[in-house]
Amino acid sequence: MTEDPRPARPDRPDRLGLGEGIRWTGEALVLVDTVVCVGETMAALAPEPPESLDTGESLRLSVAGAESNVAMYLADLGVSAVWLSALGDDPFGRRVRAAVAAANVDVSGVRSDPHRPTGLLVKDPGPAGTRVHYYRSGSAASALGPDILDDPRLGPAALVHLTGVTPALSPSCGALVERALATPPAERRHAISFDVNHRPALWPDGTAATVLRDLADRADIVFVGLDEARHLWGADLDACGVRELLPHPRLLVVKDGGREATALDGDGRVVTVPAPRTEVVEPVGAGDAFAAGFLAGLLRGGALTSALRLGHITAASALGVTGDHGPLPDAATVERLLGLTERAWAARA
Repeated sequence: MTEDPRPARPDRPDRLGLGEGIRWTGEALVLVDTVVCVGETMAALAPEPPESLDTGESLRLSVAGAESNVAMYLADLGVSAVWLSALGDDPFGRRVRAAVAAANVDVSGVRSDPHRPTGLLVKDPGPAGTRVHYYRSGSAASALGPDILDDPRLGPAALVHLTGVTPALSPSCGALVERALATPPAERRHAISFDVNHRPALWPDGTAATVLRDLADRADIVFVGLDEARHLWGADLDACGVRELLPHPRLLVVKDGGREATALDGDGRVVTVPAPRTEVVEPVGAGDAFAAGFLAGLLRGGALTSALRLGHITAASALGVTGDHGPLPDAATVERLLGLTERAWAARA
C-alpha cells in the first residue's frame, strides 16, 4: 500500500462545485444524503451447482445489474440508495423489483412497462471463466431516455452513479448518459460517478473505445479496470497512463484485478492499496461491489486509503458467491480491517 500524501492547497475551496452534498475535507470527498443509481437490471439464470449449461441439471434464478448491485451494496453499508430503471410488467420484473427492494434500496421510481419485457441473462460457467449470454434486446430498460433524469428522487441526491453498459443499450439510453454528463462539473447539482464497465458484446460497431473515454472523462469519479483500459485504449497502460487519457475526473480509480487498486486525485496524489487474498467462486459483480465500497468509504469521510480498503472488502463478498450480491462481514470485522496497520493489511494480500 503506497500513498503520496501532498498537503491540500491552502486556496482550495471547501466545496468542489459538485452539488450541495459534496465537500472536500483536504484528503477525501465526503458525500452526504442519497446516491441514485440508474441502469438496467435483469433476471439471471445460472446452473446450480456451478457447472456448464451443457451438463447442468437445474438453474438458479437471481437478479443481475451493475447499477442495482452498487445500490444494494451501498444500502448494506448504510448509505441511502435509490435505483431508477424500467422493468417489464412480467414475473421476472416483479422478481427483480422485490429482490432489489429487499436490500433496502428505494425502488419507488422504477417504471413498469406493459409492452416490453424484463431483460434476461444466463451464466455459463466453464474452466476458462463464466460466459454470459444476454437476452435484453428490446427490453423495458432499453427504452429509458433522458427524461428519467427528471425524476424527483434526483433532487436531494449527492451523487448519481452510471455505467458504460447503459449507453450501449440503445440510442435513447445513450442520450440519457449524455444528458447526465452535459452539465459542466462546477454547475452540477450532484456529482456523477461513472464505471466504464466495458462489455464487448454490447459494442459490435467498435465505437466503445471512443465513446467510453469521452463519457468517463466528463464524470467526477471514474472506475475502470486496468484490463479493460488496456483492451480499450492501449496494451501498455498503467494507472498513471490511464490518468493521462482521463485527466478531468476529480477522482480516478484503476482496479488491477485481484492485485491492487489505485486512486488518483486532481492534485496528483496517487494511492495504491493491495487486494487481500480471497477465494474466488465467481468474479461477476465484484467490480460493482468495489465501486460501492469505495463510494461508501468516501461517505464515511475516510482518506483514499480507507475508501480503497472498503472497496476491496466489499468486492470480496461478491467474489465468494455465484450471484452478484454476497453477504458483507459484520460491522465490527469491517472496522477492524479498516483499522489495520499498513503492514498488517499488506500481509493479507
